[in-house]
Amino acid sequence: MTRRVDELSGDAASAVLGPDSVIVLPTGAVEHHGPHLPLGTDHVMADAVATAAVQRSVARGVDAWLLPPLAYTKSDEHSWAPGTMWLTAETLMATLVDLGRSLTTTRARKLVFLNGHGGNVALLNVAIRELRRRFGLQTFVMGFPMPPGDGVDGPDELGLGIHGGHGETSLMLHLRPELVDLSLARRSVPEHLAEYRRIGFHSKPVTLGWLSNDFDPSGVIGDPTGANAAHGAALFEHAVEESARSLEEIARFEPRRGAEQ
Repeated sequence: MTRRVDELSGDAASAVLGPDSVIVLPTGAVEHHGPHLPLGTDHVMADAVATAAVQRSVARGVDAWLLPPLAYTKSDEHSWAPGTMWLTAETLMATLVDLGRSLTTTRARKLVFLNGHGGNVALLNVAIRELRRRFGLQTFVMGFPMPPGDGVDGPDELGLGIHGGHGETSLMLHLRPELVDLSLARRSVPEHLAEYRRIGFHSKPVTLGWLSNDFDPSGVIGDPTGANAAHGAALFEHAVEESARSLEEIARFEPRRGAEQ
């Protein structure tokens, strides 16, 4: 049987989606990724990881189902670049709420956003509480690891390879090599940022508002020059396995042991 919700009939969805079902909605982006990668990089990655993770978790006994990916999301950090398609925070929030409300026509009560775009994270975390409060859904956000090159496994990106760099380019060389042009790749690591111990991306205690061309006109933040498909295959396998394990845990999660959800 298909595990894609959109391939079911309405009657079939009513019959097979139940309280134990885990619905996975991939969220990506259509945005500038430098001259060497396609606009749909985050969309391609999120959809591929989600599809494989659902299949793997189903094989392990999880009642997981896949919704079509959401490609148009919050990409205003790349709004300066031609081809970037982005929604305002208000529009994306309203869209996520509408999708959650739509899910309540089924008996499914667990909704997972498997996210492939960093610009979505903050808003998705707001949205899952909104969906929990308004519709009683159990809601989750998860991503997949994309470690920067460290000088051993890829060029040293100084912890700053967050966009269009070694990891993303390698993964795309594995998934869709025909869309990657490594002849146009070049290093674009804002090395001076490594001098700041407190200000930066992700794990630093102080984050900042930024646009991708703040650091380089290419919009790339990383070093794609050493990217390769073998590394991309390893990243994909790790992402799928970690995501499948997360879905297994989500399937058995309950806020109060033995309580009504």
